[in-house]
Amino acid sequence: MINLLIGLAAGFFGGLVGLGGGVIMIPLMVGVLKMGQHKAHGTSLVALVFTGISGAFTYASNGSVDLLASLLLASTAIFTARAGARFANALPEWKLKRSFGGFLILISLLLLLKPYLYHVADPATGWLKISVLLSTGVFTGFLSGMMGVGGGTIMVPSMVLLIGFTQYAAQGCSLLAMVPVGIVGAYTHWRLGNVSTSILPGLIPGILLGTYLGGSLAHILTEEALRIIFAAVLIWTGAKYLITPRPSPDKEPTAVEKTEKSS
Repeated sequence: MINLLIGLAAGFFGGLVGLGGGVIMIPLMVGVLKMGQHKAHGTSLVALVFTGISGAFTYASNGSVDLLASLLLASTAIFTARAGARFANALPEWKLKRSFGGFLILISLLLLLKPYLYHVADPATGWLKISVLLSTGVFTGFLSGMMGVGGGTIMVPSMVLLIGFTQYAAQGCSLLAMVPVGIVGAYTHWRLGNVSTSILPGLIPGILLGTYLGGSLAHILTEEALRIIFAAVLIWTGAKYLITPRPSPDKEPTAVEKTEKSS
């Protein structure tokens, strides 16, 4: 039942704001289930695949998915997701969390200032649009594999600010693009021993139901309200990452210990 509730909360949040739900799921798995951070990241990516499928279907039924944009994003992200997963397995988690926290807060501020950013009045089109999507996919795939979260934190702001997508369309494309990316990242984490398969039977049904409910509610809210919710969640998550304490030197795992863990 606990696994089901965690999946329900993560899926609802993911469907509502176009994220994979990892920013909710990972803290719950670590705090409630007492799961290790690396294993929580890998398990989150497995669940992300189902969040993407359910959420993309809900957004598509409301006409908020651009199939070509999703394919362009995924085409580069699938190649960097594996590298990101391996990078996460090799670096201290506190460094990754602090860097990512600052990035989340920066992106949230850009979203809130979008109505006042005059350089987005002429959104990217043609080859420039394609280049933006491909470049976004490269960074998104790496970060997704590294942090165990969906690519909405990068994909959605890029599509809204640079290409001129509505918040709804950007979130729908993000969810669809993260399905193949999540598969690649999850498989890599599984090979590294960072996936807990025992909780998936309870987690996945909750995610599917929660994502449907969240995605349906997203189309009831105004775009301005949705952007504010999205930014607020990113600021909260970013602040949590930024205050991650640095462990004492004697508690940090050595490179040999990390290698033994992944083998």
